[in-house]
Amino acid sequence: MTRDWASNSLGSFLTLIPSLSTRRFANCLWVMALAGAFVTLTALSHRCGADEPTAEQLQFFEAKIRPVLSEHCYACHSDQAAAEGKLRGELKLDSRAAVLAGGESGPAIEPGNAEAGTLLSAMRHEDYEMPPSGRLPDEVIADFAAWIEMGAPDPRAGGAPIVRPSIDLAAGRQHWSFRPLSSATPTEPSMGRPAGWPENYVDQWLGQAQRAKGIEPLPSTSARTLVRRVWFDLVGLPPTPDEIDHWTNRLTRDDSIGSIDFAAYGELVDHLLNHPGYGERWARHWMDVARFAESHGYEQDYDRPTAFHYRDFLIRAFNEDLPYDQFVKWQLAGDECEPNNPLAMMATGFLGAGAFPTQLTEAEFESARYDELDDMVSTVGVAFLGLSIGCARCHDHKYDPIPVEDYYHMASVFRTAIRSEVELDLDPPGNREKRDAYQARERELLERRQELVADSLPDFRDWLATDESLAEAAGAWLVLGGSIESSAGTRYEPQGDGSLLATSAAPRGETLVVRAPLFAGQSLRSLRLETLADASLPHGGPGRAGNGNFALGDIRVAVKRGDTEVPLSISAARATHEQNNSSLSVAASIDDDRTSGWAIDGQIGKSQAAVFSFDDTWEAAENDELVVTLVFEHPNGMHVAGRLRTSVSGLAEAPVEVGASGPNVEIVRAVEKCRETDCQDEQALELALAWFATTRPAWQEADRQLAELRAAGPGIQLAKVLVTSEGLPHLSHHADGRGFPHFYPEVYQLRRGDVHQKVEVVPAGYLQVLIDESCDSSTWEQARDDSNRTSLRRRGLAEWMVDVDRGAGGLVARVMVNRLWQHHFGRGIVATPNDFGAVGAAPTHPELLDQLARELIESNWSLKAMHRRILLSAAYARESRVESEVPAASIDPENTTLWRREPRRLEAEAIRDSMLSIGGQLDTRMYGPGTLDSNMKRRSVYFFIKRSQLIPMMMLFDWPEHLVSIGQRSSTTIAPQALMFMNSPQGRAMAGALAARLDTADDGQAIDEAYRLAFGRSPRDDERELGLEFLRRQAQRHVEAGHPHPAQSARVDYCQSLMSLNEFVYID
Repeated sequence: MTRDWASNSLGSFLTLIPSLSTRRFANCLWVMALAGAFVTLTALSHRCGADEPTAEQLQFFEAKIRPVLSEHCYACHSDQAAAEGKLRGELKLDSRAAVLAGGESGPAIEPGNAEAGTLLSAMRHEDYEMPPSGRLPDEVIADFAAWIEMGAPDPRAGGAPIVRPSIDLAAGRQHWSFRPLSSATPTEPSMGRPAGWPENYVDQWLGQAQRAKGIEPLPSTSARTLVRRVWFDLVGLPPTPDEIDHWTNRLTRDDSIGSIDFAAYGELVDHLLNHPGYGERWARHWMDVARFAESHGYEQDYDRPTAFHYRDFLIRAFNEDLPYDQFVKWQLAGDECEPNNPLAMMATGFLGAGAFPTQLTEAEFESARYDELDDMVSTVGVAFLGLSIGCARCHDHKYDPIPVEDYYHMASVFRTAIRSEVELDLDPPGNREKRDAYQARERELLERRQELVADSLPDFRDWLATDESLAEAAGAWLVLGGSIESSAGTRYEPQGDGSLLATSAAPRGETLVVRAPLFAGQSLRSLRLETLADASLPHGGPGRAGNGNFALGDIRVAVKRGDTEVPLSISAARATHEQNNSSLSVAASIDDDRTSGWAIDGQIGKSQAAVFSFDDTWEAAENDELVVTLVFEHPNGMHVAGRLRTSVSGLAEAPVEVGASGPNVEIVRAVEKCRETDCQDEQALELALAWFATTRPAWQEADRQLAELRAAGPGIQLAKVLVTSEGLPHLSHHADGRGFPHFYPEVYQLRRGDVHQKVEVVPAGYLQVLIDESCDSSTWEQARDDSNRTSLRRRGLAEWMVDVDRGAGGLVARVMVNRLWQHHFGRGIVATPNDFGAVGAAPTHPELLDQLARELIESNWSLKAMHRRILLSAAYARESRVESEVPAASIDPENTTLWRREPRRLEAEAIRDSMLSIGGQLDTRMYGPGTLDSNMKRRSVYFFIKRSQLIPMMMLFDWPEHLVSIGQRSSTTIAPQALMFMNSPQGRAMAGALAARLDTADDGQAIDEAYRLAFGRSPRDDERELGLEFLRRQAQRHVEAGHPHPAQSARVDYCQSLMSLNEFVYID
C-alpha cells in the first residue's frame, strides 16, 4: 500500500539525511525531485477536483457561485437567453461544459488557474465589463477566484432549466435517509470475534456482509497496537511509554495473536473517554463541521476575539457527555432553551461562526444579510441533517425533495438572529461560593457598624454638651444633596451619599439646575462640585460620553431668597484634575465661553472635584436656597456629567478633595433638634447619632474595611462571549457607520435568489419531507409572551430537529453516529458525511447505521455510549497488516465489510501535538483565548483561527479553510509536507526537544528510548544497528562541518528522521 512521501524503511530514509544539518539540504537533488512531485501532485489534485468534487466544494458552488451567476449572468449567457435571442458573445454560463467551452473570446475559465480565461478578467472590468451594470464586490470576485483555483467544481450537467418540475414529496420520502429508523436486528453471529469477547451487533451486521461475500476477516491486532490506536482516536495524543506498557500488560492475556482481554480493554476505553484530551480531540472534529473561525473573513478579516468561547463549549460538551439532542438544540437555540445557562449561550456561537463581509455599501446590505441567512441554513443542513439545503436557494433542489419554499421557511427561522457580545458568568458554582462569602462578610461589617452607632450614644450626649460647632467636628464641607432639573428631561435619582445619578438616556447636550436648601446661619465662601465615577457610566464615567468624559462649559451660582435670585460672583476655580491648562481646564468653565470647559480625559473612571471660590461670604437666612446652573454643550455631544454631588464651605481656601464629605443639611438640622430637645426627638436622634458615629475611629475602621471589601467585590469575573441571539445589541462592525441594520424583520422568497426579485413574505418553517404527514411546522411552534426577549422560532426548529417520531430526529441520529464511525474507521458507513441526499453515497450497511442511531437515541443521546459500542467491536480491534495475499483482498478491495483495519494518517493537529508531546514540550492547559503564534506549545485546537492568516504548518496537512462546513478532510500528498519534517525550523526545534530527552551517553540506549517515545515500542535489532551507524557517520559529518556539539546534533538529525517515518504519522 502506498501511503505517503514518508518512507516505510528507516534505512532508505536515513540515506537522505546527511546534508541536512550542515544546511546544504536545500541544494539536494532530492528537494528538486520533491518539487517536481509537488507540481505533478498539484496538477493532479486540480484534475481530480474538477472530475470528482467533494460535497463541501459543491456546497461552496451553491452558496457562493450559482446565486451570482443566476442573478447577474444568466440574462445574457444561458440557454434561456439563447431561446429569447439575447445571448451575447456566444458565451453560456449555465452549465459546466458551457463555461469550459467559453465563447467568442475563448474559454471562460481554466480549472485550477484563476488567472487564465476570460471570466475573472471581465468580472474585474479589465478587458471586458461583466456585468455591464457595475463591477461586483471584491468579495464576490474573490469567491470566484477561489472556486476556479479549487478546480471549478460544478454539478450542472446541462443548462439552467427553463421549466422545472415540481417536487413529489411522497416519492421523496422513500429515499433511505428520510425513512423511519429500521427496527431490524442481526440474526447471525459475527465472524472473527476474539475469544472471550461478547457478541456485538456491530460485528454481527458486518459478519453477515462478510459471510455473504465469502470473506474471512483478519484477527485482532496486538495489545500494544490497539492501545496506541484507541489512544489516538479518542485523545489525539500518543500514550507515554509507561502508559503503553501498563495497558499492554493489562490487555494481554497470552502471546497469541488476537488475544485481547475484553474487560481490561473496556476499562481502557472508559479511561480515555474520561481523559480531558478527549473533549479537545472531538471538539476539533466538530469545529470542521461548524466552519468555526475567529475572524469575519473576506478582505478585511477583522477578528472576533470572544468567539473562542464556542470552542470551549465544545470541549466541555464532549467531556461532560452532553446528550447529543441537547448539543443540537443549544447550538440552534441555547439562548431560548436555557437562557440562564452560560454553556447554552456559548453554544449559539455555532450559528454566527460563518464568514461575513464587514465592509459593505448600502446597496449590498440586503444581499449580505440574505447571504448570512444562507450560511446559517446551509450549515445547519449539512451539520445536523446531512442535507445540502442551500442548493434550494435559487430553485427547487435538483436532486433532493427540498422545494425552494422550504429553503426560505428555514431562512425565516433565523431572520432576527444576529451576532452579539454578552457578559456571562462562566463559573456559576464557584462564583456562587464567592458571592456567598462576600455577602456574609458584608453583613458582618454592616452589623459591626450598626453596633458602633448604638455604642456611641454616651459620647454623642457628651459632645452635645460641649456646644462644639458641627464644622469643627466634621471638617470643611457640608453636603447639600437637593435635586436636579434637566433641560433635556434627564432623570437624576438621589443616592445614599448625597449625590444624584443620571438614570435615563444621555442627551447630546443639556443644562442642569441644581437646587439645594440652606439653613440659617450657614456661611458660603466656596462651592465644591464632585463628578463621581459610577459603574453605570461609560468606562466608569464620570461623564456620559462614549469615552467616559464630560465638558462643563459654564457654571453660575446664586442664592434664592424669597422671589429673588442673588448671583454669587466666582473669583477662582481649582480642580483635582484638568485635561489641559487652557481650553479644557476648570478655569475654562468660568470664562463666559461655552465652547470651552472643564474636562478630565486622562483620568477616566476616577471621581473628580472642582472648587469654586466666591468674592464674598454669603450668610444664609432661613429658607434660602442655593441654585447652581451647569451648562454642558460640548460639540461632540453627550459630554455631560453622570453623577454629581454639591457641597459648600465657609472657608475661602477650602480643600480640593473628593469624598471627604461632612454632614448634609438634614444632619445639621437633626443635631440642632437634639440639642433643643435633649435627644427626645427619636427621628432626629437616629439621624444625628448615625452621623456622629462616623466621626469615631472604631466606626471609621469598620467602614474602611467595608469600603475595601466592596471595592474588591466578590471576585466574580464575567466574560464577554460572542453569541447568536435576538433582542441584544448587535456586534459592531464597519458597516454600522453606513446604517447596516443587521437584520430585516421579514424574509421574502426570492426569485433566482435575487434580492431585487421578491416574491412574497415567508413564515418560519421546516423541511416538509422530514415532517410526519399528520403534522405541519406549527406542531413545534413555541408559545411566546411579552416577557420573551427572543422570537422562540429557533427553539421550535430545535425541537423539530430532535423529534424522532414526527420530525427530523431519526436522520439527525443517523448523521451523528455516521460521523463517529467515520472518525474511528476513516470512512463513514455513509461515505459522504455531509450529504445523505440523492447524490450522496448510500450506506454500505444500512441496518447497522439504523441500529446505531436507535441506540444513540435510547441511550439518552450519549455519544460516549456510542464510542463504547463501536470501539468494543472486533471490527475496530482488527489487524491492519496483511502478511500475504488473502482472498478478501480481491473479493472486497475497498474493504467495505471491514475485514481488516485501514491504516490512517493522523490529522494536522495530531501530528503537531504528537511532536510536542514526545519532546516533552506539550502545554496541557485547557480553554481560553487562542494564539496565532505557530510556536505555541499548547494543543493545536487552541490556535486562533483567522481566516486570512491560517497556520502554515497546519495547512500543509489539510487543515480546512474554515469557510464552509467540512464533513471529511482531504488527505493530500505534497512535497512541502516532507520539507516540514526535514528542513523547517519548527520541525528541527521539536526534534531537538526529543533529542534532549534522551538522557544517556549510550547511543544504543538513546535509540531505544527514542523509539519508545516516538512509536511506543522498542527498536528491532536491525533498526538499532542502522541507527548506531547513522549516529556515528552523522556525528563525523558535524565534526567536519565544525559544529560545537556533533554528537548531540547527530541525535537531533536522527530524531528528525524518526518523526518523518510513516510509523509516526500513520496509525495502524
